[in-house]
Amino acid sequence: MTNSILDVMRKRRSIRKYEEKEVPRELIDKILTAAFFSPSASNRRPWHFVLVTEKDTIEKLSRARDGSSRFASGAPLVIVVCADSEIAGRWIEDSSISAIMIQLMVTELRLGSCWIHIRDSVHSEDQTAEEYAREVLGIPSTIRVLCMVATGYPAQDKSPHEDSEFMSERVHWEAF
Repeated sequence: MTNSILDVMRKRRSIRKYEEKEVPRELIDKILTAAFFSPSASNRRPWHFVLVTEKDTIEKLSRARDGSSRFASGAPLVIVVCADSEIAGRWIEDSSISAIMIQLMVTELRLGSCWIHIRDSVHSEDQTAEEYAREVLGIPSTIRVLCMVATGYPAQDKSPHEDSEFMSERVHWEAF
């Protein structure tokens, strides 16, 4: 395990290639624990997570967006991050926070992941990516789909983020 949260943040990179190796249930449980420890507006906790390990279903999900989601077909685990918009008006923010908590825990566990945006994305001329994902997974219409997080053992090396990426010109004190 790594030494600090900043170390984990440095190492978190978008991984789009995965080994053909199953993610063990005990690691999935840790990832889900991190997701459920996420903060949410008024502690409403609107999340739902659909865990997909079945190859045929992952293949279908990899076609949710035009071509930008195809890499997910190689992931052994796809976590679909959803929320009940009827219990939380800030479901987008709440779900986004849980998705990054998932990605940070994935990194801590020496796995790799990549966010695939679903909300407000296009699947085809007559269907949104959200409608498509909902159809593939049988998600009720009251549950919104924010993103998918492709997850697995990395089959590519990416160097950690460096201090030089800190953009001090974008930091404003007291006023813009």
